[in-house]
Amino acid sequence: MFFDNVAVAVDRLVGGEGNGLRVAFDGMNPERVVIAAICNGISRYALDKAVAYARERHVWNVPIGSHQGVAHPLAEAKIALEAARLMTRHAAAAYDSRADAGEASNMAKFLAADPAIRCVDQAIEVHGGSGFTREVALANMYEFVRLFKTVPITREMIVNHIARHSLGLPRSY
Repeated sequence: MFFDNVAVAVDRLVGGEGNGLRVAFDGMNPERVVIAAICNGISRYALDKAVAYARERHVWNVPIGSHQGVAHPLAEAKIALEAARLMTRHAAAAYDSRADAGEASNMAKFLAADPAIRCVDQAIEVHGGSGFTREVALANMYEFVRLFKTVPITREMIVNHIARHSLGLPRSY
């Protein structure tokens, strides 16, 4: 919906003149925190399934998790997940305390989306072809975590926000 040349009384403006976009973006902070939390939950679920399978699945009498090609990507996913979890908790605390949560909620969403994609992808990889079955229940999560990388705000917009508001750099667009 677009409005051109519409007069609005000063007492009806939300956030004051010229601040409507900021008010709208601030209103999305809880959504970013929730999306980060969902991504963290999916990451943990996928990683737990992958690790359990890497322990129980044996090839040539050794668990597949004993191979660095399986273990290291899972360890890297765990590191990324824990960093995302910490930032998500920080963002939630900032929002709950009514502090400016824009920076933290943007960073939480930014940090949580990629590990979710990585964890789901690696869990599917560890499970092999069975990772795509309904019984294992991993493949259908990929579309959600990939969506959450883009909505409600793209990574590029997050980076623009951090550059402008956190680093004080000039507007790039």
